[in-house]
Amino acid sequence: MIKILFVCHGNICRSPMAEFVMKQKVAERGLAAQFEIASAATSREEIGNPVYPPARRMLNDHGISCSGKTARQITRADYHYYDYIIAMDRNNLRNLQRVIGQDVDNKISLLMDYTDTPRDVADPWYTGDFQATWDDVQNGCDGLLLAILA
Repeated sequence: MIKILFVCHGNICRSPMAEFVMKQKVAERGLAAQFEIASAATSREEIGNPVYPPARRMLNDHGISCSGKTARQITRADYHYYDYIIAMDRNNLRNLQRVIGQDVDNKISLLMDYTDTPRDVADPWYTGDFQATWDDVQNGCDGLLLAILA
């Protein structure tokens, strides 16, 4: 079982989008039973809240349901449980260090590092541009899946 945890600040926009996009991608390849995919926040601000409505609409517009998903905070135990911990931006990496400490097993990376354009995933919380985030998440998840299956 390959276990992936996507992480962003609040776990209501980018990381749940990545979680459900990746779930769709592995299901389309007939690999869903070989993966466990989730998402979490580095902060406590949104714990228990559902996916942010514009992010939920973007997923729904592409036939992807995120029904029942609520924000949760990453824990130190998650580091030991998951094989891949994928952050949406460099601020998330810094915040992950506070929770997890050193990445001694090299499990933590940025989603866009799996693309030809390494950078932060566009943050729709500040820009309102959920299409840019969608595009980044699609590209990042494609690259991540190819890297895992290589």
